Amino acid sequence: MADEKKRGDLPANATAPRAASPRPVAGSVAHNPILPVLAYCGSSILMTTTNKFVVSGSGFNLTFFLLAVQSIVCVVAIQSCKTGGLITYRDFKTDEAKRWFPITLLLIGMIYTSMKAMRYLSIPVYTIFKNLTIILIAYGEVLWFGGSVTGMALFSFGLMVLSSVIAAWADVQHALTSSLNASTEVSNLNAGYIWMGLNCFCSASYVLGMRKRIKLTNFKDFDTMFYNNLLSIPVLLVASVFMEDWSSANIEKNFPVESRHTLAISWIFSGLSTVFISYTSAWCVRTTSSTTYSMVGALNKLPIALSGLIFFDTPVTLGSVSAIFVGFVSGIVYAIAKLQQNNKPKPVLPVSAPRMSASSRSATDSYKA
Repeated sequence: MADEKKRGDLPANATAPRAASPRPVAGSVAHNPILPVLAYCGSSILMTTTNKFVVSGSGFNLTFFLLAVQSIVCVVAIQSCKTGGLITYRDFKTDEAKRWFPITLLLIGMIYTSMKAMRYLSIPVYTIFKNLTIILIAYGEVLWFGGSVTGMALFSFGLMVLSSVIAAWADVQHALTSSLNASTEVSNLNAGYIWMGLNCFCSASYVLGMRKRIKLTNFKDFDTMFYNNLLSIPVLLVASVFMEDWSSANIEKNFPVESRHTLAISWIFSGLSTVFISYTSAWCVRTTSSTTYSMVGALNKLPIALSGLIFFDTPVTLGSVSAIFVGFVSGIVYAIAKLQQNNKPKPVLPVSAPRMSASSRSATDSYKA
């Protein structure tokens, strides 16, 4: 599904079935955060650019159906890998599906709002506004997981908000000065900002909810991917049938004859790319934390924004470049803040009685007598 199938901390449990490759992997590699972070960054770039290409069609409006296709392709792909012995994950169980279904609903809300926001916003603006999710997740962890926010983290949050304001201002100014139909362009941008705000809340809810639920189910990476995609298929198909236009004219508008084959291939490819984003995002959060996962997404904005400038007709202005730079700096500041916070020595409870002077010990013995 979309750039975002994101998860929470998952403590290891030796008795639970693992969802990784059946080949033994050294513990230092399996739990090293560098490899999953790099894998997540690459897959998120691929997923973002692919989805932007798919939804950029002038007549595209079958978002639920697109997400259903992505989930179907993902389930077929991982089931084929399981049949071939390449991976393993839990078999479907009704009781586990019932416990996981609320997380799937949060996921659907997150990816749907993500697609709608990407429909109206450019990739650089989309990635900059995505930073605001970090703020929501950080304070969610303060409320529900006993986390804390340092002064430097607050400063990075201010930079994130500033970069979003600059990006929005640059977008609106470009629409007013360079578009023949400025009112329509500004209206589309406003719709994108509304969808982006909803996506930030849905993303934070999904990440925090998954972190809490994954500790109860002890799902591994492929377990999460399997249940997320399988449970979302019927919901997405029903939503598509009842909420989207399936008239012949609308189908023709979504799949023009001249580009029908290209769109079909891109839809299938976007479904395959969900395999990578689903696995790497769950892997990244399981080996780090949900906030660190979102921080990685913030640091990842520079190559994603550049991909939007390279592959799509995104205007390059002083305001847009400044917003990307400020957003990137905010991610670096936040990374430093989290590093300093994690390196602080934690208080240790004493394991032995403190040494007493001779006079104190004599006084204590007299009370005992």
